[in-house]
Amino acid sequence: MRKLLIGISFSVIFLLIILPFLGISFGAFEDGPGAFFDALVRPEALHALKISLIIVSIVTVLNAIIGIYISIEIVRGSWISRWMKPIINALIDLPFAVSPVIVGLMVILIFGPNTALGAFLEDHNMKIVYAIPGMVIATMFITFPLMVREVVPLLEEIGTQSEEASATLGAGPVRTFFQVTWPSIRWGVMYGLILTIARSLGEFGSILVVSGNIINQTQTATTLVYQDAEQFQLVAANSVAFVLGLISITILLTLEWLKRRSEATRNHGGGSPHAH
Repeated sequence: MRKLLIGISFSVIFLLIILPFLGISFGAFEDGPGAFFDALVRPEALHALKISLIIVSIVTVLNAIIGIYISIEIVRGSWISRWMKPIINALIDLPFAVSPVIVGLMVILIFGPNTALGAFLEDHNMKIVYAIPGMVIATMFITFPLMVREVVPLLEEIGTQSEEASATLGAGPVRTFFQVTWPSIRWGVMYGLILTIARSLGEFGSILVVSGNIINQTQTATTLVYQDAEQFQLVAANSVAFVLGLISITILLTLEWLKRRSEATRNHGGGSPHAH
């Protein structure tokens, strides 16, 4: 029975992950390496990859700063009453339950040019919808829980004794964070950053809605793949998808390496583990 279940598991992995990626790989090089590289150096492809890089960079930095701060407040904040924590946790997990397309629609309903807030911002030369700021907001909403859900368990695990001792010895909040708190949560932050990068890079639904998918303006790598596939430019679509797949695999391998480093550090008494 166990061998049967293992066989079924590997079959599912092969059919849903390995086989599609092999199909993308063969499709990308169907017309030879020249066609593959031509698809990647197209002006629209270079611009889409650039936009994706900009969004990923901004979202990752914001997620790190805001995610760590909110995690500390959830665990350490004395202003949060016990009955409020389940509500806050539910709100943090909301992006897991909401369709990305709905997220994009919400951004349009709040910041769209036909809304009072959107019109006010555009009058002051701050365009949100169909521009990078709206794409960043949508991606931030989608990826927000990833950092918090990595850091909160670590903060709960390490407790407050070391931080209180540091404060007693005269260290300020900033010094206490970097000398006491950070060494215990750094691996969780790294996991959160890597997951944020992977999720941001692969985001499609909310980006498609909020960006308008305007070529050489608001098109990302994922929406370019969608457009190429719709226009039956399959080599071009597979080429960009192949690059995104390689990046995703690299990110996952990096995550596994970090996990091993974290376990090695824990075994040598160098920090708190992060349970996965």
